[in-house]
Amino acid sequence: MKAVLLAGGLGTRIAPESHLTPKPMIEIGGRPILWHIMKLYAAHGVNDFIICLGHRGYLIKEYFANYFLHMSDVSFDLAHNRMQVHQRHAEPWCVTLVDTGEHTLTGGRLRRVQQYLPADEPFCFTYGDGLADLDMGAQLAFHRAHGRQATVTAVQPPGRFGALRRAGAAVTGFEEKPRGDGGWINGGFFVLQPEVIARIDGDASSWEQEPMARLAGSDQLRAFEHRGFWQPMDTLREKNLLEELWHSGRAPWKCW
Repeated sequence: MKAVLLAGGLGTRIAPESHLTPKPMIEIGGRPILWHIMKLYAAHGVNDFIICLGHRGYLIKEYFANYFLHMSDVSFDLAHNRMQVHQRHAEPWCVTLVDTGEHTLTGGRLRRVQQYLPADEPFCFTYGDGLADLDMGAQLAFHRAHGRQATVTAVQPPGRFGALRRAGAAVTGFEEKPRGDGGWINGGFFVLQPEVIARIDGDASSWEQEPMARLAGSDQLRAFEHRGFWQPMDTLREKNLLEELWHSGRAPWKCW
């Protein structure tokens, strides 16, 4: 099974971190958040990735071009121009890197990689800036069972502020950053049938707008509820939160 990852946006809300570095290459615990997302998929048996490049995409190409070397123990015989690999720690991944345009929107990026997708199998689709402890096996089983063209993971966003517990004017306690107001939002992890790409008009199409609306309007979209950990990395504050979780040894998304 293949997973398509969006890695071409400008990431303006997390500037200056993303000024010189593509947002998916911003590091959590010394590894790009893109690596964490791929490790999450790989832990559920998905090792074939298509990465949609845009802003400074050449840096992502360079990262994967040198990945095997950086993850292995090697000796260099400079006199004879030879390299010996001692220990290999690289992942069993197949990674296809596709330049999908500097200013292409999310739907357009997916449309541009259609040729790399099988014509009759579902595939995973997600953004390059969010993490979750998602049970992808259960999500895929849900997708296959309902038989529609698309599954979106529905999440309840983490609260940003603590809440007061009150009895009239009296404060009876505090609740630290409760979940949102009970509403569900797009969590960014999809399972899709190839037919959905026909609903994307072109480069100026945002996946979250017309294509998803068309799927919903034709009864081809179902929501898989995820009640566990979910956290995007839209701001420096959120990046620091993920970093803190990783270094504390309490990163909920680490299932490998």
